[in-house]
Amino acid sequence: MRRPHLPARLPLDPYVLALLGTVGLAALLPARGAAATVADGASTAAVALLFFLYGARLSTSEALEGLRHWRLHLTVLACTFLLFPLFGLAARVLVPGVLTQPLYGGLLFLCMVPSTVQSSIAFTSIARGNVPAAICAGSFSSLAGIVLTPLLAAGLLGGHAGGFSPDSLLKITLQLLLPFLLGQALRRWVGGFLVRHKQVLGYVDRGSILLVVYAAFSAGVAAGIWHQVSLPRLGALLLVEAVLLAVMLLVTWYGSGRLGFGRADRIAIQFAGSKKSLAAGLPMASVLFGAQAGLAVLPLMLFHQMQLMVCAVLARRRARDAEPERAADRVAEVSPPAQHPAPRGR
Repeated sequence: MRRPHLPARLPLDPYVLALLGTVGLAALLPARGAAATVADGASTAAVALLFFLYGARLSTSEALEGLRHWRLHLTVLACTFLLFPLFGLAARVLVPGVLTQPLYGGLLFLCMVPSTVQSSIAFTSIARGNVPAAICAGSFSSLAGIVLTPLLAAGLLGGHAGGFSPDSLLKITLQLLLPFLLGQALRRWVGGFLVRHKQVLGYVDRGSILLVVYAAFSAGVAAGIWHQVSLPRLGALLLVEAVLLAVMLLVTWYGSGRLGFGRADRIAIQFAGSKKSLAAGLPMASVLFGAQAGLAVLPLMLFHQMQLMVCAVLARRRARDAEPERAADRVAEVSPPAQHPAPRGR
């Protein structure tokens, strides 16, 4: 039996390290008083900017073109916004013995966040999967998450996320939906600029999220929520998230096979349907949870790093499994047809 080989270096995302550093800064030097007001206002503006950029970057024509593979996209959406929340609701039995109520609220919110785009595409490409399908699936998930994630959070988390109060719905509309729609409307004029300055705007994206994290965790420190978390509880949370990720990886792979998808499509479904977006989840949490956002996004931050490490190993294994098949195809292409000797005359 061939033993799986681990990569020389597991991918410790530098951006996750930056996020952890921001959390440490907020713990040591939280924004208070007037500084907290400024940080909160800047965080609100950063969230609006992020969703404006999301809207301006998403190509409507490409999204419509991708609708032709609708079975695959519906499968990914069902995994992201149906199966994940169902597993999250089932984890309610772990409260209070394994998880505290705030940590469970964060875990349940994690299950409602849309899928990633960049890492789903990257891992699908490494594994020799259907990359165009992964691009469209990630984009559709991000688009659907603008509406579905707040609605799911309001319906399933109730008072922990503000419920369906007019104030929470107004915040969702003004900070998430309206900037996104504005970005879509202006894409014709700003799309080229965004493409030309993609790298610089990437730093704007990440810097904005760091600002959101600092404001959220500062509010958490001021409210004293970190006294509710202990190392054993964090260890239990990591174990629960590891089980959740393993279950989703198995369901997306074997479930898509039972649905009749080919290998390339199954790879796209597995990587797009088992992951959660830190970039989309953090700003949403700041809107939905307010001062409790710091503790609410902790499960998402841990899950993000875990999914990167596990999927990096899995993508390389899928690529190795595909090599014999690809080699056989190349041999078949270059091999001349068999020559049968002509029958001898009698």
